[in-house]
Amino acid sequence: MRALFVGGVIDNGELDMDGSEPPIHYPPETGSGQSRYRLLAVGRGEQGITCAVYGAPDFDPGEVMRISDERDYARRFEANLEFLG
Repeated sequence: MRALFVGGVIDNGELDMDGSEPPIHYPPETGSGQSRYRLLAVGRGEQGITCAVYGAPDFDPGEVMRISDERDYARRFEANLEFLG
């Protein structure tokens, strides 16, 4: 599964994630009270979840989805993006 980031300091960044379900926040645990990216959408394809879209803290979820559409994540990962709200 590929994690995709919109907004913040790692905008347009990507990384591979292990596991079948993406964590709700990235990084999952900071221990410092630092703001974390929030899971806003998952891309589901024939092989299950192929990508997870994370939005920066205080970044409008609608804007994250607009940018995800602009970057064409769904086509790139052959998935249907499901907005988690």
